[in-house]
Amino acid sequence: MKSYPISIKPFGERAVLVEWPDEVSESILADILDFMDAFKELKIPDWEMSVAYNSLTMVYNKDHLDFEDTKEMIQACHKKQGQSKTERVQHLWTLPVCYDLEFGMDIEEAANTLKISVEELIKQHTSHQYVVYGIGFLPGFMYLGGLPSSLEIPRRAEPRLKVQKGSVGLASKQTGIYPQDSPGGWNIIGNCPVTLFDPSKKDPCFVKVGDKIQFESISKAEYELHKIEGEVGIYKPEKVVLNA
Repeated sequence: MKSYPISIKPFGERAVLVEWPDEVSESILADILDFMDAFKELKIPDWEMSVAYNSLTMVYNKDHLDFEDTKEMIQACHKKQGQSKTERVQHLWTLPVCYDLEFGMDIEEAANTLKISVEELIKQHTSHQYVVYGIGFLPGFMYLGGLPSSLEIPRRAEPRLKVQKGSVGLASKQTGIYPQDSPGGWNIIGNCPVTLFDPSKKDPCFVKVGDKIQFESISKAEYELHKIEGEVGIYKPEKVVLNA
């Protein structure tokens, strides 16, 4: 697999920002994840890492970070990462979404802006697989790349003070799900009844960066059923191993 050049910059007093070429690419994301695996193998305590598209934020949970020493360590690790790559399991998750107007309060306006029907918007949104390029902003909020250009739409001019948990939105080249109630400016087209982040679990977010997501359109009755199943702990999202 191709290895890409990186740049390393200070990011506050206790963090560095490692950047790959400025493009959205599954190959670049794989290189970032390979680097994270290699760095974890060094077993250096007190580091946290967060990936988003073509960058990696590395936070050192101690009082002092020597940037030059850290830069050399990162460069050496990136240079050697191809020598012992680990096989990562990549999943395709199918997540249900109800596009009913009760949940998709912006779906009609979005369809009009895109000059397509609501039915066509739903068809296109559910026919693509989206790559999880990052998890952040809110715990469990997935940044999903791979939105078809025919669904690209600007953020709302006026963000809402409260977007309901599970809301599925469109913004520019992205789609995503709000994992909890939150302010937000994305165009809301539906709602997913699946809880994406549960802090009571050992692994709070079952989806990982590098996984893929595909949406499935469901009725309001199916939505209510899945929501109840989730609340009692019996609903399991459908998943397929892509690199078995």
